[in-house]
Amino acid sequence: MLNFTANLSLLFTEVSLIDRFEAAKQAGFNAVEIQFPYELSATDIKNKLDEYGLKLVLFNVAAADLLQGGEGLACVPEKRDQFRQAVAQTAEYAKLLKPEAINVLPGRCLDKSRRWQYLETFKYNLCYAVEAFSPLGIKTVFEAVNTQDMPGFIIHSGAQMLSILEQLNRPGLFMQYDIYHMQMMGERPEEFIAEYADKIGHIQFADCPGRGQPGTGRIDFGRVFSAIEGSAYSGWVGAEYKPVGTTAESLDWL
Repeated sequence: MLNFTANLSLLFTEVSLIDRFEAAKQAGFNAVEIQFPYELSATDIKNKLDEYGLKLVLFNVAAADLLQGGEGLACVPEKRDQFRQAVAQTAEYAKLLKPEAINVLPGRCLDKSRRWQYLETFKYNLCYAVEAFSPLGIKTVFEAVNTQDMPGFIIHSGAQMLSILEQLNRPGLFMQYDIYHMQMMGERPEEFIAEYADKIGHIQFADCPGRGQPGTGRIDFGRVFSAIEGSAYSGWVGAEYKPVGTTAESLDWL
């Protein structure tokens, strides 16, 4: 049986972030994840987790302007110091919240002539993150994002993620596999997960196209969920979609 988490950055947005923990518990979730939790203090988050008996499975290192169309932090050569500051902030939250994994978003390169510099910077920064989070017993993950939603994103395929894992060869470093993003890039997620489950630290999903809940797009989630369940992957599966209708109305799949 799969264990699902509710992504509180996209689900239950009918209420404020601090109230989404209660909403997730009432909907039947025992675990949550948050893209960027930093608008709340770590103490406030910990209190909510304890109050509702929830586990916080994953959150991201801050990514600066990435969601506003910028390049982000982790791959930009001129932002190494800023990235290190973001890792330090994340580590402080992690010491209290004890997630299973922390995600480092690679980011964009908007100047194609500098792509190789950005990739080298990302690999350097990824190693830095692993060195910060591994002593805390936390996996470091990174994800590929489709280039239709985020043009210029430097990691956008399963093959690229595998290549980086092979190049860096760091214990504690894994892929975060997002079914929606990889389906958008024309991959077959169920086959990839079945083959490389041991290299995946976290899985997220949304239907495709549209990034809504299962049943709003073309993905056969019965087949995908069965593939995950039949694979060597034993981690959490994150519902990271944009609900069509209210969040409560979107949970028929659960």
